[in-house]
Amino acid sequence: MLNRLTDTLNFQTQALTLRAERQRLLASNIANADTPGYRARDINFAQALREATGEVGTPGALATTQRGHMAPLAGARGESGKDYALQAQTNLDSNGVDMDRERASFADNSVKYEATLRFINSSVRNALDAMKSPNQG
Repeated sequence: MLNRLTDTLNFQTQALTLRAERQRLLASNIANADTPGYRARDINFAQALREATGEVGTPGALATTQRGHMAPLAGARGESGKDYALQAQTNLDSNGVDMDRERASFADNSVKYEATLRFINSSVRNALDAMKSPNQG
């Protein structure tokens, strides 16, 4: 049971960390909505979570298979898996922030971040309740 709880909490911790990083990127996009030439950034959450938990590697990506190998370089996607968001329309100042998309993504990510926190809290509470002796109530 302990291993299952640990695995679940590790997975949820990774998800929470990625949600926080995505929230930071979305907030940066919103803050730079009027910056000429700024390109909006985002992450593919599902893919990033698979990579973070070691479930599946990135297709076509190099892997470090032995201790002496060099770490793979970041690809054209940008730093550490952050993609540039696709522009819905072109602006005269070449700014790639679509405020409607950013606000919707920010709100959606906030709700999912809160849900992940609640799940972790519930898991810990259930584990603590299971460890209590019957006469502790």
